Amino acid sequence: MSLVYLRELDSETKFAIWKIEETADELLSELQLNEVEQAKLDSMNRGKRILHWLATRVLLRQLLKTDKFINCPSDENGKPYLPDFDYKISLTHSYEYAGLLMSTKGECGIDIEIVKEKVLKIKEKFLKPEELVFMQEDNYVKQLYACWCAKEAVYKLQGNRGVSFLQDMTIRPFTYQKQGVLQLDLQTSSLRTFEVHYEEFGEYMLGYVVE
Repeated sequence: MSLVYLRELDSETKFAIWKIEETADELLSELQLNEVEQAKLDSMNRGKRILHWLATRVLLRQLLKTDKFINCPSDENGKPYLPDFDYKISLTHSYEYAGLLMSTKGECGIDIEIVKEKVLKIKEKFLKPEELVFMQEDNYVKQLYACWCAKEAVYKLQGNRGVSFLQDMTIRPFTYQKQGVLQLDLQTSSLRTFEVHYEEFGEYMLGYVVE
């Protein structure tokens, strides 16, 4: 497994992206699992899903700079957390990459997605007409992915199931760049506005946000 991107956003927040080049057994040799994690691992089918799960756990140990067991359960909504550390965390994966965002500022969220034309078929499922109207023709597909990653990152940050990308989240108009910041309004019991960072990463798109 090789670290391909490590970035410190500030003294309290950093994220890393790893390229998965190992087998499941090689990744597993770097970990110590408790009974709950072992049961979860045993329930997974062999393939990318198990590689992603193992890689995020190895990456977590790398960023926390320890080879000891790290307790990383998930809450009732499936959001991972670290009961023995001050960091809030968010995990992501796509194809050959795994990612981790961690912060002592507050809750956080990260998403990585490979950019493919298939997003054109589902754009109306996660973007309102008023969001689609400001998409730029030259970077249409990439801008769609920036919006998807932003909504996924905020979804992970807020941590509650049932929040709708389409109904509860609205991205304000922005001009797409290879690396930029957009504003996203989340309307649940109250209105919250987030500044979400996005950037191209090879053939992938990254989105990340911290409270």
